[in-house]
Amino acid sequence: MATSLLGAWLPAWPSLAWGDGLVDSFLQGLVGACAVAVLCSLVRLHVYVQCLNDPERQAEKEAVRGQWALLEQLHLCVLTGIFTVVGYRVAALVVLEFSLRAVATLLSLQKGVHSSQLFLLCQYSLGCGVSCSLSYLQEGASHRTWNLLLSVGLAGLLTCYVWRLVRHVFTMYELHCKERYCGVCLFLLTTWHGIPQLLCNALKVTFLVADLTAVALINRDFLTTSEAIRFWTPLTICYTLLVIYMQEEQRLNPSQQMVYQTVFVRMGSLLILLMTVGRWMDILNVLVSLVGELWCLVRAGATLDICRKQDYSQRFSRSAAPSQRPINQHEDHLSASSAAAAATS
Repeated sequence: MATSLLGAWLPAWPSLAWGDGLVDSFLQGLVGACAVAVLCSLVRLHVYVQCLNDPERQAEKEAVRGQWALLEQLHLCVLTGIFTVVGYRVAALVVLEFSLRAVATLLSLQKGVHSSQLFLLCQYSLGCGVSCSLSYLQEGASHRTWNLLLSVGLAGLLTCYVWRLVRHVFTMYELHCKERYCGVCLFLLTTWHGIPQLLCNALKVTFLVADLTAVALINRDFLTTSEAIRFWTPLTICYTLLVIYMQEEQRLNPSQQMVYQTVFVRMGSLLILLMTVGRWMDILNVLVSLVGELWCLVRAGATLDICRKQDYSQRFSRSAAPSQRPINQHEDHLSASSAAAAATS
């Protein structure tokens, strides 16, 4: 009754319906925000332990640990509001665009090289994917709100546990590892190397479900096959050219400024595309998505910068290794010849 009265007084919004739909949209957005919070916290945890084990990276360790804990709750609230408001069409397109970009990035990497900054670049896309998946999977369910409340409870418990773990590690990890009496820190001491692989496997499953959901959500708006072709053809061409351009630009200029510039280019391209084949409310949702992307990147600024430098140094060392090998062999040959000449004389 109360939700019906609320829906009668509040204005309509294409991305969500007021009343019961507003509650469901809020719960879906909250679960998506919790997923982003867990991802970002685990990446920070891994980078912190990694810097702690390297004496030359103590400044980076302090930069990761120096982020205020109060901002985590603010970050969660802001993302919840953004994921609640953004429409499913734009959220689905964001998910598909990142999936294509991630595949292109992974294919361009050399064997044995990993991209740690990709975990932080997918924050907003991950939240959109989780929200879209929940919206599609719970559509038509008789107890949809209760199911979403259960999802929020599980996501909230996981988020709180990860936050507590991160605070404990940031304050007590060094001491407990030396004293050898904290089970949590000792377990992390032996398993922290597996955090990237754990996140990678979880993201693969999440984006696989999100991609299928995104395609289904977009296709249900088309009545005929010709309408779907008229939408997907320019979208595929635009995304493919955009990914090629961004890959080349990031290879030539791997800076933090380039990361933000890429966000504006991607959202600008999506805005132009939706102005031709989309709806007017989609344009507003693109602007909301731009704010969400920038908010995620700014929140993870210090950690993202460390991961970017680490990826660049790893890629540079891999590319420089083959060229150094013949030089070392030549130097060994010269030293062996010099030693033989000295022994002869």
